Amino acid sequence: MKELVEILAKALVDQTDQVLVVQTETEKSVHLQLTVAPEDMGKVIGKQGKIANAIRTLVKAAAVKDGRRVHMDIDQ
Repeated sequence: MKELVEILAKALVDQTDQVLVVQTETEKSVHLQLTVAPEDMGKVIGKQGKIANAIRTLVKAAAVKDGRRVHMDIDQ
């Protein structure tokens, strides 16, 4: 799942070297922390959070296959 978020984020931002995804796992859940450059924050979030919600939806769909819950945060 970390790779999925990383690929999606790098496709959206201008400064791909500033994209960092940290994954923390427990038995039944996964927590993803996405960090991007401050000037790329709007591109990852999108108008009214639509892009961020779309990324979360894709990641949750991938997590269902593993029987896990996923939570994703976006920071600068």
